[in-house]
Amino acid sequence: MAERIRVRGLTIHRPVIYGNTATVLTPKERESLNFPDHTHRWTVAVRSAASAPDSDIVGGADDLGYFVKRVTFKLHDTYTNPTRHVDKPPFEVSETGWGEFEIQIRITFITESGEKPITLYHHLKLHPWSVTGDPEIPSPENAMRMGPVHSWQYDEIVFSDPFQSFLNILTDHPPTPLPKSKRRPVPFHMANPGSLEASKGGVPEFTTEMEKEEAERLETARKAVVAEQERWRATLIEKEKELERLQNQLPS
Repeated sequence: MAERIRVRGLTIHRPVIYGNTATVLTPKERESLNFPDHTHRWTVAVRSAASAPDSDIVGGADDLGYFVKRVTFKLHDTYTNPTRHVDKPPFEVSETGWGEFEIQIRITFITESGEKPITLYHHLKLHPWSVTGDPEIPSPENAMRMGPVHSWQYDEIVFSDPFQSFLNILTDHPPTPLPKSKRRPVPFHMANPGSLEASKGGVPEFTTEMEKEEAERLETARKAVVAEQERWRATLIEKEKELERLQNQLPS
């Protein structure tokens, strides 16, 4: 019973990434599909932020199943069974297609957490042109030579005042630390156009530098919200004073 008591004043977080990787289908692969207009194979996923050593997979060094019960991906309605429930790691969905669209990602936590599900949104990315600034979508042949396209977002799932039992689970599974700096080549479409750091087949890697940048971004957003709340509070007080003044002017 004591384990259902919340640990007040404590917060604990888990770094995750969500997004997609896409590759161009070869002519032979396209011929084997029931949808000849499909041009890409893609995978959308929720993973731990750290990558396994020497892995060509973005993130995923840790199994998130110890605190995530289910991830639901809501695809475009043109897909068969567009709502995909994934109840065990890896939390990902692979498909083929030709167009980009927004994917809703709903993360449900294990029962012990007592936490409500959270919802994220990711715009499926197939083409590199919107990052490099090139207004032209490369031909399938050129895109195939360039390598996979990656689009990933770093985030931190924060649990405030967790139940003791859930806190025990989290502390028993510490996340793999992020490297301090990049160890891998930068994917061609994420580098500055024409720069030497661009590399075919490079795989994104999240680092402690990115973690720090995200923390700073969240703190800036928090301060902006507090400032906006104070502004509206001051406005409300002023309006209440104005209302009181007008009421006092009314004949009794």
